[in-house]
Amino acid sequence: MITIRMAINSRGNCLLTALFKRFILVWSALILLIASATQAAEKNIIVVIADDLSPTIGCYGDMTARTPNIDRLAADGTLFRYAFATTASCSASRSVVLTGLHNHRNGHYGHLHSYHKFSSFPWVKTLPVLLSSAGYRTARAGKHHNGPEEIYFFEEKIKGSSRSPVEMANNCEEFIKADSDKPFFLYYATSDPHRGGGRASELKHQPDRFGNKPNKGSYPGVTEVFYDPAKVKVPPFLPDTPETRAELAQYYQSTSRVDQGLGRLMEILKKNGKWENTLILFTSDHGMAFAGGKTTVYEGGLRVPFIVRNPYQKERGNTNNAMISFVDITPTLLDFAGGYDAKVGAAKPELATMPGGRRSKKDPYKFHGRSFLPILAEKTPDGWEIIHASHTFHEIQMYYPMRVIRDRKYKLIWNIAHPLPYPFASDLWAAPSWQAQWKKGPDAPYGKKTVREYIQRPQFELFDISADPNETVNLATEDKYKPVLEEYKAKLKKFQNLTQDPWVLKWKYE
Repeated sequence: MITIRMAINSRGNCLLTALFKRFILVWSALILLIASATQAAEKNIIVVIADDLSPTIGCYGDMTARTPNIDRLAADGTLFRYAFATTASCSASRSVVLTGLHNHRNGHYGHLHSYHKFSSFPWVKTLPVLLSSAGYRTARAGKHHNGPEEIYFFEEKIKGSSRSPVEMANNCEEFIKADSDKPFFLYYATSDPHRGGGRASELKHQPDRFGNKPNKGSYPGVTEVFYDPAKVKVPPFLPDTPETRAELAQYYQSTSRVDQGLGRLMEILKKNGKWENTLILFTSDHGMAFAGGKTTVYEGGLRVPFIVRNPYQKERGNTNNAMISFVDITPTLLDFAGGYDAKVGAAKPELATMPGGRRSKKDPYKFHGRSFLPILAEKTPDGWEIIHASHTFHEIQMYYPMRVIRDRKYKLIWNIAHPLPYPFASDLWAAPSWQAQWKKGPDAPYGKKTVREYIQRPQFELFDISADPNETVNLATEDKYKPVLEEYKAKLKKFQNLTQDPWVLKWKYE
C-alpha cells in the first residue's frame, strides 16, 4: 500500500512539474511576443522614392542644387556614395526595390501601364506583403507603377497628385499619426523630376517642363525654386549646349519640389512624435531623364542618390563607400523590422516561402541582395565591392537586353541585342537636348560619345571605371585586356546562373 501510494505521489509530482514547466514556457513565449510587438511598434519605415533623379543634390557636392531638406536628412543619417539602381527603367526598377530580386527573376521586365503590360510573377512576395505579415500597417502615396495589384498590395492608397509632393505629404499625416499598436510602412513616391507637362514654349530652346507649371505657377504648399540655365551643372555624359542647359534648369526646379515634399514629411513625423522611431530611406528609381542617363546602364542611368536615416543609429552624418544596389533594399528593411534571416539571406519562413515544384515549400524566400543595416555606421566596410545590373525593356518597343557587372576597378556591359540600334524612350527622343545634336549628324558630340556611338553599340563595353569614370574608352577590343574581358564575362555568366536569368542561354548558342 505504502509503495503504491508513493508511486502515485511521485507520478503526481512529475505531472505538476511538467505542468509548471509548460506554464513557464507559455508565459515566457507570451512575454517575448509582447516585447517583440512593442519593439516592432517602435520601428516605422518610410521609403521616399523620387522619379528620374540623379545624385544632383547638395549633399553629393552639387553646388547648383538647392535641397536643404535632403541635405539635412543626410546630416542625420548615412549617405551612400556608391548606390546603384539595377535597371534604369521605372517599373522594372521599382519592382527590384520592392522584391529584392532582379527584374529578370521577378518578371517585371518593363513598364506596367498603358499598352506595355509587364508585371511580376504570381509567386513573388513583395515588401508591403512581407511587412504586413510581420504586423505592419502599409500604405502608398503617389506613383506606384507595379503590378499586379494583389502582388504589390498595400492596405491603404493615399490620394494626391504625385506632382504635388507637399500636398501628398500632408495627405499622409492621418496614416502616420493613426492610433495603432502596429508600426507603419509608407511608400511615398513622387513623379518629380520626371519629364512631363509639355514644352515651355515661352522660353528659349523650348525645354521640357519636367512637371513645372507655366508662368512660374506653383503647387500647393510649394515655394518654387527657379534656376538660371547659365549656372546649372552639366554632367559629363551630356553635351554642354544651350538646349541641355535649358532642360537642366527645369529638371533642377522639379528636384527642389521633391526636397520640399521630404521636408514636409519630416515635419509631420516630428509633430506627431514619430521622428525618433521611423527609419527613412531616400532614393530615386534611376538616373535623370536625359539620353545617356535613364534607360541606359551607364553610370548616368544607374547611379542614384541614397540616404538612410536609422533613428536607432548613434553615428550621424556618416558617408558610406559600400557598393550597394536596389536588391539590398527589401532585405535591409525586413532586417530593421525583424523579418530577415541573415544566415540564409531570406525573409523569415513565417513571412514567405518559395513555391513548390523543384523546391520545397518550406524553403525560404531568398533575395538576390542582403541587408546593409549592420554596416550603416561604417565608412568603407569589407565585402561590398560589386554590383550587377539587368535591363531588358523600358517601353514595350524598346527591346534591348543588357547585363552588367561592376566593381571598383572594371565595368563590363554586355549589349545582348547589339546588332540593333539602341532604342529611345519616347520622351528622351523628343527632348531638345537630344534633338539638337541628332540634327547635326552622326558625328556630332553627345557628352563623351558621338551620336553614332550612342545609337550603335558594340557587343561588349569594358571600362576601367576607376581611371575612366565617365566611360569614354572601351577596352573590350584591346588585346592586352582580353584576359580581363574573359574574366568578367565568366563572372557575369555566374551571376546570371545564380539569379536564373533566361538570357544566360545566349552564351551557349552564340
